[in-house]
Amino acid sequence: MPIATPEQYRQMLDAAQKGNYAYPAINVSSMVTANAALKGFADAKSDGIIQVSTGGGKFASGLGIGNMVVGAISIAEHIHRMAEHYDVLIALHTDHCPPDQIDSFMVPLIEESERRVAEGKLPLYNSHMLDASNLPLKENLDLSVPLYERMAKLGMMIEVEAGVVGGEEDGAAGGHDTPSEKLYTTPQDMVEVYRRMSPIDGTYMFAATFGNVHGAYKPGAVKLQPKILRDGQAAIKKEFGDDAHFHLVFHGGSGSEKHEIKETLGYGVIKMNVDTDTQYAFTRPIVSHMCTNIEGVLKVDGEVGNKKAYDPRAYLKKGEENMAKRVIEACNDLESTGKSLTAGAAAVA
Repeated sequence: MPIATPEQYRQMLDAAQKGNYAYPAINVSSMVTANAALKGFADAKSDGIIQVSTGGGKFASGLGIGNMVVGAISIAEHIHRMAEHYDVLIALHTDHCPPDQIDSFMVPLIEESERRVAEGKLPLYNSHMLDASNLPLKENLDLSVPLYERMAKLGMMIEVEAGVVGGEEDGAAGGHDTPSEKLYTTPQDMVEVYRRMSPIDGTYMFAATFGNVHGAYKPGAVKLQPKILRDGQAAIKKEFGDDAHFHLVFHGGSGSEKHEIKETLGYGVIKMNVDTDTQYAFTRPIVSHMCTNIEGVLKVDGEVGNKKAYDPRAYLKKGEENMAKRVIEACNDLESTGKSLTAGAAAVA
């Protein structure tokens, strides 16, 4: 199917919230990794989110260009075309745009969507994340609200974050020395986010932090407090009424215990970012290929090697296949498997 329409994207998030499941949001940086994400979602019969960071966009444009906007546009256009051949809904998202790159990354992509919508097409991206979490909350929201108002006119969503996700992921650094109290969003912060964002006629996502940390960690190393999400949802209901709720986002899920992931689903998490684990899943079989075929991929002692071994297609397809399997695992963990809103996938499930 084509990329999800704005209405279908809202239906995806509402269905996840009502059904206590979430969508993996898979970071990609190339056509190959984008194809892996698409295949994984299709094989899992799950709708999903594919996202591109500033660093991913820059990489996708190649060494000769090195332009994060050009790369983000190019990879999104590729996904628009490929998604038509799969029977699941895919939403496109950009990840972790810092305040100092709003004008150089987010705004040009919004302008591209405005141009497309004026031509009767879908927006290029369904949503964008502004990560102004290192700023005081008022400054964060003063930046977020006008961008949200602009995107809402196109049916697009914004993702905002309050509190700091520790560690580092593709240039998004909370810092390993982040004070522990900043790793946990307070109920008061959540009430203020809702107060500022809810008057706008649209849908948004909120990355509240509860001890989550970017990067790879052994199970148990990251100390999550999912009940912070529960308490925040309760706080906005008390302040604004029973209909008040957040579509919550879980950053830094690598190394999290399965039962902790499960707990967050009951508190309104509808999106969990997955990057570190899929990077490893992509690279691991490539390493095995190189080790197993070392005499074929290298021209040693005047030999000619083995073209079938060093042809990039030989090992990149192994990476694509294994990354797709990791996407399926993420769908299983977040309980979105078999729950695509498309009629064809529902019939198979």
